[in-house]
Amino acid sequence: MAAPAIEAVAFDVGETLVRDDRYWASWADWLGVPRHALSALVGAVVAQGRDSADAIRLARPGADVDAEYRAREAAGRGEHLEESDLYPDVRPVLAQLRRHGLRVVIAGNQSARAAELLRALDLPADAIATSGEWGTAKPDRGFFERVAGLARTGPEHLVYVGDHPANDVGPAKAAGLRVAHIRRGPWGHLWAQGPGADAADWHIGSLTELPALIGA
Repeated sequence: MAAPAIEAVAFDVGETLVRDDRYWASWADWLGVPRHALSALVGAVVAQGRDSADAIRLARPGADVDAEYRAREAAGRGEHLEESDLYPDVRPVLAQLRRHGLRVVIAGNQSARAAELLRALDLPADAIATSGEWGTAKPDRGFFERVAGLARTGPEHLVYVGDHPANDVGPAKAAGLRVAHIRRGPWGHLWAQGPGADAADWHIGSLTELPALIGA
């Protein structure tokens, strides 16, 4: 039996569309620690399967990450996104998918502020949303149900593209979506050969590989 036709593609944000360099560098500057030190801590907690925010708690023991986030915003040193934060394949591939008639959406585990910043970049996408706006985050099934709603199609007609096996691949498959795992960023590379990533329908090293794989 032929696989259901693909009608939409949804993209994770961090290390799928957007490089996290600036994000972690800005946290290091705020905490007053060397950038390379915080980067190493991020790598360490990722390798242990922990929340990346634990790197902040290691750099500043006892830190309330949410409170620090609010303090950064109040000080005018909060989240920031610009064109240089995008991977170079993002605009051309998203535009190609739309030209092919697919609905393109962006949905990841980011703050409501990040959603505003993404919309301000005027990306070739039909809709953008984040967990901070929805009040539900990956890996919860409810997040992927919201993604399907945003894509305006059934999960069997939707491809989710992400780098994180535990947050993207496994739960998206469990919710009935098809999945492309991208090997970039610490999570994408570290666990590319693990059982979590193996569940993906496709494995890519760049977004430029995606259109041909899904028939776009």
